Amino acid sequence: MPKIYTNKSWLDNDTFAAWTFLAPALILLSLFVIWPIAYLFYLSFTAGSFTSTGTYWIGLKNYWRLLLNPDFWQVLGNTIYFTLATIIPSLIIPIGLAVLLNRSLAFRGMLRSAYFLPSIISLVAAGLGFRWLFQNSGPVNTFLNLFGIAPISWLGDTFWAMPVLIILSIWKQLGFNMVVFLAGLQAIPSTRYEAAELDGANAWQQFWHVTLPGLRPTLIFATVTTAIFTLRSFEQVYVITGGGPLNTTNLLVYYIYQEAFGQFDFGYAAAAATILLFFTLVLVYLQLRTWGEES
Repeated sequence: MPKIYTNKSWLDNDTFAAWTFLAPALILLSLFVIWPIAYLFYLSFTAGSFTSTGTYWIGLKNYWRLLLNPDFWQVLGNTIYFTLATIIPSLIIPIGLAVLLNRSLAFRGMLRSAYFLPSIISLVAAGLGFRWLFQNSGPVNTFLNLFGIAPISWLGDTFWAMPVLIILSIWKQLGFNMVVFLAGLQAIPSTRYEAAELDGANAWQQFWHVTLPGLRPTLIFATVTTAIFTLRSFEQVYVITGGGPLNTTNLLVYYIYQEAFGQFDFGYAAAAATILLFFTLVLVYLQLRTWGEES
């Protein structure tokens, strides 16, 4: 019998081919994600600097300092308050806008563009704009004065400074989430609404029993992305309040920046960043568990 030669390529080996095509992405992921996280975790157990003296191992002392530092607990409370107060309206308001703009309305395209516009504006530019709006002699106080309301020191008051940052963050995230929910609404089959109408469901019942269940995957995505956007907030604090007054608007990312590049305490800052990473993972897990348990 004559020998039959087959021209076998390395692509015929599925495992080898898969790892070959995945290698570039895995290398980049290792260099820019896995290694920085691992080094951050190692750095949180050290003290010293990146000068000739170098760093040295101190174990859990940085974490112990965090637990005993009242400023850290205040910053952590600020971050939790800021996160929850931003996420909830950043989901509710865009859903309502998406439902309204998903109908046939005059100037619907113009309204969609107007609501999406904040998403493409630089956060630094938006922060400067908000600082101007809410200054003592700014347009907001001028408008309130028309109704006989005394000027409010928005950025110098320990109660009102944080709401300014929250309003900015909601405004910045609103357009992106609205577009995401619009895409989710258009993916819901119209036959579900027709069946609900035949069963006698009113508009609210259709929203609650058809729209929300159909938006569940979209809600998961929007919740996670909004949480990540909120927890990494830095520009708002840096541009508008600088963490004041009296540390009431200081968030974890800005606190880490202060400790690392203001005090040059990189080990302590790395420990705080590790806590932030853990807090972010827990929050995202809880959100996925909450929204995804019935998916």
